[in-house]
Amino acid sequence: MADKTDNSEKSINRPMMMALLMIGSFLIIIMQTSLGTALPTLMTAFNVDTATVQWLTTIFLMVNGIMVPVSAFLITRIPTKYLYLAALTVYSIGTAVAWVTPTNAFWLLMVARALQAMAAGIVMPLMQVVALTLFDASSRGRAMGMVGLVIGMAPAIGPTLSGWILDSKHHVWGMTLGGDWRSIFGLVLPLALLALVLSTVYFRNVLETRKMSLDIRSLIESTVGFGLLLFGSAMVSNYGWSNFTWVIAPMIVGVLVIAEFVRHQLHMEKPFLDVSVFANKQFALTSALVSLTFIAMIGVEMVLPIYMQQVRGLSAFHSGLTLLPGALMIGVLSPIAGYFYDLYGAKRLAGFGFFMILLGTIPFQFLTTTTPTFYITTLYMVRMVGIGITMMPLTSSAMGALHTDQTAQGTAANNTARQIAASLGTAILASVMQTQINNNLPSDSLKTRDPLAYASKALNASLDGFHASFLLAGCFAFVAFVLVFFMHNGKVNPTPEPKSKKEA
Repeated sequence: MADKTDNSEKSINRPMMMALLMIGSFLIIIMQTSLGTALPTLMTAFNVDTATVQWLTTIFLMVNGIMVPVSAFLITRIPTKYLYLAALTVYSIGTAVAWVTPTNAFWLLMVARALQAMAAGIVMPLMQVVALTLFDASSRGRAMGMVGLVIGMAPAIGPTLSGWILDSKHHVWGMTLGGDWRSIFGLVLPLALLALVLSTVYFRNVLETRKMSLDIRSLIESTVGFGLLLFGSAMVSNYGWSNFTWVIAPMIVGVLVIAEFVRHQLHMEKPFLDVSVFANKQFALTSALVSLTFIAMIGVEMVLPIYMQQVRGLSAFHSGLTLLPGALMIGVLSPIAGYFYDLYGAKRLAGFGFFMILLGTIPFQFLTTTTPTFYITTLYMVRMVGIGITMMPLTSSAMGALHTDQTAQGTAANNTARQIAASLGTAILASVMQTQINNNLPSDSLKTRDPLAYASKALNASLDGFHASFLLAGCFAFVAFVLVFFMHNGKVNPTPEPKSKKEA
């Protein structure tokens, strides 16, 4: 029997609860990309090489990806308030550990990142499920627009924020922060603790829970399968697609374990992760489009700053600052897109959005060593307009294609697909870029004979790599644009739970 919730009108301060959910989730999700511009600083501080420091990103992606499928069980089993408080607590502990980690204990910083990723894997699905529950069907598009503001803006702002923190010192919370990597964690920790305290007062249990046992076999298969697949894709940037030990073998084993995991879930009466939701064609299609949107956002966010720093010679902060207006466009447009979704549905919004993404991506194939930064900022803004218009209407449409009792499982499945797609898509873009660069690099002998000619040809090789990566990103956007025509017309509202299931 389902447990009672605190969803009476008098007991819930919806605006305050939604605000705390968004603020806390923003603080957690922003850590996914915040260390990108700090990696060179961390290499010096901990005296580690590039392959080692990259594990700070790899461990976050892996643990986050592993936790997303687990979130469906946690949301169903643990009351909303206590699950959110637990996520904020785990995140605060991880952030505090990172803040005080000594420079001779790199492993401890990795543990801290894993704790932060655990919290991220919980709050991303939880935020969507709670938003869908707090608002009725007529205004769910606007609610998901607010969710999109967090999911889209947090990763986009992360590199700029960390660059700003590293670039200079600032007086915040009565402390001097900035100028070192610790300040990235020290700045957000007081905010996380404040959100934790306020959530104990204003958060309520708005989701129905029920007693269910944890299927250990499913947990192990989920952890091993998704973990190995994400690990292999994360290692592509270091070893390339041809490396068997670190890339091919983990991904093959991961896919095989995931296949067994899916088979097991389809035969369970109460699955750990209900993969049967993908049998719903509209859910599967819109989930695929959401994944392509995330690839379009995360992949180019990874490649473009490298171009800005390596080819244009900009600092980490200034390369992030160049992309900041585009990140802000998501914050402006996500709520507006939610409003129009409530009126017209997702198909027209998605079509226009992917057209804008395509329009903003194609010119990146013609970047040169002298392309004005204003031009790059404008193109990036055009892309982010498309992403801001597209992401949350598609997510709302995906959830609307399911029965209301499938919201938690559908959200977990949607987020799992998105996380895997983003990881694989980023790996593909990075590998295409690096392969093209390696194939066009001049011979080492030219370096000694004519250093200037070598530098010029090496720079052109880098440009070739970036052009190839952006071309592939454009192809992803074009495929998504074509798939939009197969979507359902108008708004898709959730259907009630079937009577036969309720009576069972």
